[in-house]
Amino acid sequence: MSSVRGINCLTGQAEEYLLEGEIIRRIDQLKELTEDLPYIGPGLIDLQINGIHGVDFNDLSLTPSDILDVVHLLLKQGVTNFFPTLITNSDENLLHLLNVIRQACEAYPLVDACVGGVHLEGPFISNQDGARGAHPREYIQAPNWDLFQRFQQASAHRIKLITLAPEWDGSTTFIQQCRAVGIRVALGHTLANSEQIASAVDAGATLATHLGNAVPTQLPRHPNLLWDQLAEDDLYASIIADGFHLPNNFMKVVMRVKPERTLLVSDATQFCGMPSGEYTTHVGGEVVLETDGRLAISDDSGLLAGSAKSLLENVQYLLDEQLASLSQAWSMASVYPARFLGEEIFLSEGQPADLVQFDFENGKIEIERVMKIGERVGT
Repeated sequence: MSSVRGINCLTGQAEEYLLEGEIIRRIDQLKELTEDLPYIGPGLIDLQINGIHGVDFNDLSLTPSDILDVVHLLLKQGVTNFFPTLITNSDENLLHLLNVIRQACEAYPLVDACVGGVHLEGPFISNQDGARGAHPREYIQAPNWDLFQRFQQASAHRIKLITLAPEWDGSTTFIQQCRAVGIRVALGHTLANSEQIASAVDAGATLATHLGNAVPTQLPRHPNLLWDQLAEDDLYASIIADGFHLPNNFMKVVMRVKPERTLLVSDATQFCGMPSGEYTTHVGGEVVLETDGRLAISDDSGLLAGSAKSLLENVQYLLDEQLASLSQAWSMASVYPARFLGEEIFLSEGQPADLVQFDFENGKIEIERVMKIGERVGT
């Protein structure tokens, strides 16, 4: 057995973890401390990430080795499980990209261990401005189970999460079909009314994708789709806490209404980790990455062109703005996403040894060591 000692960032308790292979075999409480210990948390889980550091999961030039590079980059940031996210595209392009992800998982055991599933964000979303965001209108379509089965076959059944707009005819049946085979359904990029949202939740939808974004700039006072989703007790809500996508007061409301059902997602693009400057992207055209990390379309609209902050930076933002404690912020990026997926991770005996050791001096997280499948990786 090997051992890891540290302060459990979820409980504040000093503990020693005895590891056997890929499993936490035993946890001992430490009472007399004779050394400064790092903090330890469960590996972070990013349910929505489009790319990082020049790699774009939606780019047709994507290769399996690119995905392996992403895994190493994310592990260095404490992310031990992630869902590569594909947005609206042509049927043929989506089939190609899903096939590349499948190839990467089959070629590299580490990729297979870190890719928890694929998040399909489209093409079954709203085609209306204000809701569709940067998704290309020409490829948006109604939910189609036969087409989705083709997508699943290309990915070798790795699609585990799909975001759709429930106002499409047939969406309720589609949601039920997804849930019958274990696929989780999120509502997003939608202009659904109260009845359509309620019907989707009754059919099995369990997540609001990046709540507060991909909605028109003006909404009815009430009812509106934000209130409707907040009021659905069975819906988790994912938010992007990068300092640009949402104001702090909105995030505070979401976290108070859904204290253990609010998840952090990065929704990061290929520009995460890139130097500031002007870039051209196949989705959205010309964009500018500002020195503070804000990614915007290169025109006078001021509209965001996606996120350029990592999941770890989202956790840090909540801490810096005093919106959450370390325990809560880390849970929003690990424990709660795992619970949404039907798993429980509390650093307990018998669980996989996906651990992150980090220093937390002056309220700043500095990753020191990452454990994945029982081995030190990524740092």
